[in-house]
Amino acid sequence: MDRITQWVSSQDVPTDLTIRIADSIFPLHKAVMVPRCGYIRRAVAAATKDPSAAVELDLSALPGGADAFEKAARYCYGANFEITARNAAALRCAAAFLDMQHPADLARRVEEFLAQAGLRALPSAVTVLRSCEALLPAAAELGVVRRAADAVALRICNEALFPTRTPPGWWTAELAVLSPASFQKVVTALRCRRADPRVLANAASAYAELALAEVLADPRDREDQRALLESVVDVLPSAADAPIPAAFLCRLLHAAVTTEASAKTCRDLELRVAAVLDQATTGDLLGVALDGAGERVRNTDTVRRVIAAFVERQEASSESRRSRRASLSGGAELDPGAMEKVARTVDELAAELATEESLAISKFVGVAGAVPKEARASHDCVYRAVDIYLKTHPSLDEIEREKVCSVMDPLKLSYQARLHASQNKRLPLQAVLSALYYDQLKLRSGADDGWDTQTAAGKARAQARADASLARENEALRSELARMRAFVSGMQPSKGSGSSRSAPAAKKASFLGSVSRTLSRLNPFKGGWAKDTASIADGGGRDSRDTMPHVVKPKRRRFSMS
Repeated sequence: MDRITQWVSSQDVPTDLTIRIADSIFPLHKAVMVPRCGYIRRAVAAATKDPSAAVELDLSALPGGADAFEKAARYCYGANFEITARNAAALRCAAAFLDMQHPADLARRVEEFLAQAGLRALPSAVTVLRSCEALLPAAAELGVVRRAADAVALRICNEALFPTRTPPGWWTAELAVLSPASFQKVVTALRCRRADPRVLANAASAYAELALAEVLADPRDREDQRALLESVVDVLPSAADAPIPAAFLCRLLHAAVTTEASAKTCRDLELRVAAVLDQATTGDLLGVALDGAGERVRNTDTVRRVIAAFVERQEASSESRRSRRASLSGGAELDPGAMEKVARTVDELAAELATEESLAISKFVGVAGAVPKEARASHDCVYRAVDIYLKTHPSLDEIEREKVCSVMDPLKLSYQARLHASQNKRLPLQAVLSALYYDQLKLRSGADDGWDTQTAAGKARAQARADASLARENEALRSELARMRAFVSGMQPSKGSGSSRSAPAAKKASFLGSVSRTLSRLNPFKGGWAKDTASIADGGGRDSRDTMPHVVKPKRRRFSMS
């Protein structure tokens, strides 16, 4: 039946009702449409008081347009038509707009179809939800959008638990046809059903992946790509609800920067990447830093902000952990080795960026210095990046080279790295001197490298040096005792006159004082009797009572050496 020229089977009945919807014209009969459509009945009554007069109405505001009205008119005339997942929502909205209150009205027929077929399978539920996108806000007011989104979420949860097709994640491709707003409603329904976070992450990643492929397919249509990307980022679930892989978030961030997305979108993605930065690889961050063609380094500021956000996040986490320990309360903690992982990744990234000849010093220092120096157990990797940058930029003066080297600490280099740095002519003099000074300091303290004193071999060498020093002192004492024995042996036969005895006695006392002073160095009670005795003996020719009135002169005893 031609909807524009003929709506009745008999050519003898003239039409008296004309419905215009945009460019479509429907010649109808008031006798058929008025009893079944309350909206048309009221419009006809308002247009004319003559029941036999022809009336023309404009229903361009009808949800679903001419297609939906055609099927509604067929239903009023008793003609056959098919309700499908594609037109069910439009027919439901059209029936509500036309106020079709017949006992067997169109709205009830559509509701039965949705309950029995339209929302019972995932593909058809997605189709119904997609068809509602052009029917807003009528579809939302009638609850069709909510019911369709909830049906999609239910089927997704069932598929995640009990897959009915292979591969198990086939359902993610079904979501690609939805608009970002419809996808957001599905995510909300999944949260309400307490879906597994992995299900949310898979759904969000798959949807964003397809959207990203569409964005990158035609780089010329920048405006539409920007709008699509911003809307996709807005509907992504939070990291707490669904942790999205770091590699994919880095790709999204690169696309956002390339398409010049809004600052809000870029900042949102930067924070998302920072939350999972310890899972990112050097290649992921390098992809963010490169331009759209992937050939030149352009977006180092974005990478620096991501690293800075990660560092702030770690510091805040450390503060909260200390607070929890102080209050003796539990809670999940971040990986304590995350900072070290990120520092190693940043050092490798800096080495890759250093090969770019047009990379400014401030850009290099901004990326390499974004991680605190104390986060690195060793600075060998960052020294490698610095050396590559200095090799790529040989025309730098001394001050510029010092600025490049400011990101590393020469005292945290390994022995091999310090040895290389001390012979590296590209380094500034200050860095070379720092490395040499550290080596000399370690040599003076008896260690061969930065951690040698902590090893078993280092402790053994230190003990050997102490033993050798003690042996030398013992040998010196032994020699002194041998000389004293020889002197005493020579003095025993001589027992002559007093004058002859006084001189040897003075020499003997002086010699004993020397021995006492030698032994006092080994005596743990320095300042004791040995020192006092020596002082008395040395003053043998004078009256010691005048100089030391409180010291009692010990009796002279004969020394015998066995």
